[in-house]
Amino acid sequence: MLDFMDYVQNAFYEASHWNRNNSYGTLTATSQGKRSTLSTLLDFPTPLGLRLHISSLSTPHFASSYSLHSTGLLSGSLSYLYTSLPLPSLPSATRSLPLPIFTPTSYRQLLPLRPPDPPWWWEIWHAGKRIDTRNALLYGRLYLPRSTLEALYLRRLSPTSQLKINAVSDTRLPNGGSVLALLARDTGKWSAEYLFSTDSALLGVRGLWNFGPDPREPGLGVRSPAMEDLAAMVPPESNSTHTGARGDGGGGTEQVSRFSAGAEVYYGLLNKSGGMSTGVRFATLPAHTGFPYTMALTLNPLMGNLSSSYSVRAGELLSLSSRFDFNVYSYESWVIVGLELWKLRELGGANNGGLGMEEEMRLQRAKKRIEAGRRRGIVEEEDMRHGGDVVGCLKARVDQRGNVGLLWEGRAKELVYSCGASIDLRGGKDIINGVGLELQYSS
Repeated sequence: MLDFMDYVQNAFYEASHWNRNNSYGTLTATSQGKRSTLSTLLDFPTPLGLRLHISSLSTPHFASSYSLHSTGLLSGSLSYLYTSLPLPSLPSATRSLPLPIFTPTSYRQLLPLRPPDPPWWWEIWHAGKRIDTRNALLYGRLYLPRSTLEALYLRRLSPTSQLKINAVSDTRLPNGGSVLALLARDTGKWSAEYLFSTDSALLGVRGLWNFGPDPREPGLGVRSPAMEDLAAMVPPESNSTHTGARGDGGGGTEQVSRFSAGAEVYYGLLNKSGGMSTGVRFATLPAHTGFPYTMALTLNPLMGNLSSSYSVRAGELLSLSSRFDFNVYSYESWVIVGLELWKLRELGGANNGGLGMEEEMRLQRAKKRIEAGRRRGIVEEEDMRHGGDVVGCLKARVDQRGNVGLLWEGRAKELVYSCGASIDLRGGKDIINGVGLELQYSS
């Protein structure tokens, strides 16, 4: 289940025109990912015990969230978020938001690359002087009773760059905590990230290169996000000659797939140890006429770890994924498979013997919305009207050792819930490792 603060943070990325998917860190986000994305088919977390989240977007600039967690011992957290970029059109109430907002589709459909905004788009002039500022986001979370503090500072420096600083304060950590700073640059064609961590004085760099046409080339006719927003303000009659966001170059052939390659290198100055990894990814784009699929391969040459994954949208409501890990030094291997299945509400009653015309159209619109996935952090009006057609989502995974993870996410009145279990088929009497229920409410 997507955390409410992550939902607001994703909306900030969308509103500030930052592409989170064009980086080496999200190369395998479909099959495996971090908790900040939760768009994963194989590594989704199953709740343990009882969790309750109450959140609110009180103003277009400020959000708050409170959590309680009980597994025999009671714990919780307080979190607050501020953004200088207003989000006035961002819906926040669980009763009006469609379920896929809190349970994003696990298969990540990559979109065609877009060029960054032109520098002049960020300029604001008054009385002959520039008065524009750079948008920023501040986030803090306090865990109780451990008194662990997490903090995030996010700032857009330019249309192609962004600064992100994460900090953790905990007496149980070395030196009482750590700070991680990451400077990212994204030109569309390629992206690079430079990081520094106070933990072992770690320095690192990673990058991603997309093969194929450069979206910044004028001849392609691809518009930047700012130009798309500007075109949306123009009446359809005067905007009919403009090219679309998918970058067909005004009548050219659309790109149906993308091949990307990347690598990362890091070195700890204090412990004098380093590491590296490299990876490639092939993914289909929306212009692909067949079923969407993504293949990824990553290699850590120093540790000898090789990981390959394959994910596919097998149907309108079904996604499948598999991953094979192998170590060339120890010859150890690991196989895991998973699926995601969405369920729609049955429209039409037994009295009329089938679906009416209007209900059939609503069902088709709901299927198209799920097929497209959650591509935007800001909910559009169409999603608001037809979000009730989605009943829930089932996620399941199993590995070669018989470890099974089951998760069902749905809605009950004004609450969004997630219930799951972790099962060990070889555990004998202790076959169930844990069960849990997670509830979320926002206003």
